Amino acid sequence: MSDRDPQPVERQLATEEARDLLALVREIAQREVAPKAAEEEDAGRFPREVFTLLSESGLLGLPYDAEHGGGDQPYEVYLQVLEELAAARLTVGLGVSVHTLASYALAAHGSKQQQVEHLPAMLGGGLLGAYCLSEPSSGSDAASLRTKAVRDGDEWVITGTKAWITHGGIADFYTVMARTGEDGPRGITAFLVPGDAEGLSAGVPEKKMGMKGSPTAQVHFDGVRVTDDRRIGEEGQGFAIALAALDSGRLGIAACAIGVAQAALDEAVAYATQRRQFGRPIADFQGLRFMIADMATQIEAGRALYLSAARLRDAGRPFAKQAAMAKLHCTDTAMRVTTDAVQILGGYGYTADFPAERYLREAKVLQIVEGTNQIQRMVIARHVAGPEAR
Repeated sequence: MSDRDPQPVERQLATEEARDLLALVREIAQREVAPKAAEEEDAGRFPREVFTLLSESGLLGLPYDAEHGGGDQPYEVYLQVLEELAAARLTVGLGVSVHTLASYALAAHGSKQQQVEHLPAMLGGGLLGAYCLSEPSSGSDAASLRTKAVRDGDEWVITGTKAWITHGGIADFYTVMARTGEDGPRGITAFLVPGDAEGLSAGVPEKKMGMKGSPTAQVHFDGVRVTDDRRIGEEGQGFAIALAALDSGRLGIAACAIGVAQAALDEAVAYATQRRQFGRPIADFQGLRFMIADMATQIEAGRALYLSAARLRDAGRPFAKQAAMAKLHCTDTAMRVTTDAVQILGGYGYTADFPAERYLREAKVLQIVEGTNQIQRMVIARHVAGPEAR
């Protein structure tokens, strides 16, 4: 491969603290994450020690209050951290995003007592979270979920199965949406369930196209009992909490997608400047130069879009439409860019000797998770053209 190092991403960071934070993240990514990524993904190994290091370094609770162990960082900074981690290994970047998603309900809607009791361990105590909304028969139609929570005195008994759960079987806590009342979105309540709760188990991890190091599994709740002080928010508020969490989570997926795309572009440029045909580097040929220019432009546009949405969120303004746009554009960009990266590498791009094929396989899932891109288009259209006629 080429000795040429990738050009660093030009980031506009408002504070010296943010610049130091990104420098720390790049150091960890380059030293602890990237060197093992290909081997561990091929082996299907989850890097729990990396998440322990991230927790010890204060990187698992960045957008939450320092009062409870968070990093007090704006989303604009947090998302760029995710991008750096995902560029090194998507299993890590996406894992941090999912952990942040799982922590949202308690951080935003928990009581003061709940936050004092649980958040420090969740945000900086080495714990890892999972978010349980989807089920085998309710994916895009999440409001039709069937997992039930039935009150028994001062406890709730949870029964049902969740599906497609990142960190399923290895998480220390699960934020679970369960039906406590009527059908539809108003009958759903959120709960914080410990990972070692009696009656909680996980299925065999899914055999996936990519992200093999990140376990995705069904999680079964067989009469799992939790006390009422682990109910988050009011009864019936769970679906609203879930949707609010997903608005922020979609920005995390967008940032991860740009990280994967940037890694693919860097790999393609490195190869194209080293590979010689017809007496000169293939990067000299106009056809490839135009591909590289388009890839770089799409990445910059995606980065600007997710950062613009993050600034709205940081300012306390509505950002759901922009989050859907960012998730849609950035993940579609990742798919286009990684496909082109494989093409630039030619036959080598189709082999596991180079990371381009892994980036392509990983990019695909980002168009699916946390709301498929078809769902994102529906969300955007509702904001722009109004709700559908019934």
